[in-house]
Amino acid sequence: MTWIKREWTGEEAQEWTKEDVIAWILSPLAYLGFTAGVALTLLAKWPGYILLALAIVFTFLIFWIQRPKLDAASEEYETKQKEYLKETEKMQRWEEI
Repeated sequence: MTWIKREWTGEEAQEWTKEDVIAWILSPLAYLGFTAGVALTLLAKWPGYILLALAIVFTFLIFWIQRPKLDAASEEYETKQKEYLKETEKMQRWEEI
């Protein structure tokens, strides 16, 4: 699946991309698959097992697609937070003097 981008910068991760659309489509399918799969499995129907397996695959795909974007956004946020804390610490020391 080379058509799915795996490397992101913080700014790129904030944009709406095809990876988000794929996750947006797979999310309700996974949710419905788990819901119907559990219900049918409890009733001992064989399609329930298939739906559960598909839901697990969809969930794995969602995480595999979205994880790099989330990591990039987190790194950008952590950098901004460190800068903010340094600035706040400087201001606080100035007030103490």
